[in-house]
Amino acid sequence: MMPDLGRYAAEVLSAYAVSLVILALLVGAIWWRGVRIRRQLGEIESRRRGKDA
Repeated sequence: MMPDLGRYAAEVLSAYAVSLVILALLVGAIWWRGVRIRRQLGEIESRRRGKDA
């Protein structure tokens, strides 16, 4: 299943590994930002509901 990469196998595989790590970090950062923004929006909406009551 794995192609023969010859003498550049280490470089190619490390490039794939670095790419996957960067992709995972980006997904994690986007997810964490979404959690934080949802929490802030909930706080803002609850304060607004308190003023309307």
